[in-house]
Amino acid sequence: MYVNPRHRLTDRDTLFALMASHPLGAWVCQGDNGLVANHVPFLLDRSRGPYGTLIGHVSRANKVWRDLSSVGSSVVMFQGPQAYITPGWYPGKTEHGKVVPTWNYVVAHAHGVARAIEDREWLFDMLRRLTQVHEAPQTAPWSVSDAPASFMDKMMRAIVGIEIPIDRLEGKLKASQDEAMPDRVGTVRGLREQACDSARAMAALVQEAIDSEATSGP
Repeated sequence: MYVNPRHRLTDRDTLFALMASHPLGAWVCQGDNGLVANHVPFLLDRSRGPYGTLIGHVSRANKVWRDLSSVGSSVVMFQGPQAYITPGWYPGKTEHGKVVPTWNYVVAHAHGVARAIEDREWLFDMLRRLTQVHEAPQTAPWSVSDAPASFMDKMMRAIVGIEIPIDRLEGKLKASQDEAMPDRVGTVRGLREQACDSARAMAALVQEAIDSEATSGP
């Protein structure tokens, strides 16, 4: 991934938070007939390895897991808030007109060698942890123990676990850092007026970048 130095996001905890809050990763690896992409809700185990370990599962019918022994490294991309930025929000549009649209976004790319896991106990624990995280906001959280054991056995026979120890973690935050300060302030104002949650989340990121520069000084 190309990253302008101004957009480089290196803080591990910030990247971990992004991955945890946007867990549906776009997992890309090399298959027998070229690149293979799958969208998988991953759980990040922060305690395993310097960059954590991703765990999840795919359908047994998905042949990607059968090819993992020969594919080498793969990458999982996590997409955070993103928004189109119109130059109509820039004071510079009126002052000099030398402005163009852009797109703001934040992403994390986790690189590592994936392996397939068929062990029943591992699968059960993975499903327990995954549902525990995502059911937490519910009034009456569902757990795997709520389903009949025979039914869960059947469900687990239909999936294969995926584990990816992360050996390289890249992050990019494009939040108007390369625009003139008045235009950045205008971007925050414009994004806050949008009805989209993602736009408002991006407004907060642009403001955080502005505040960070103000406190760090020259």
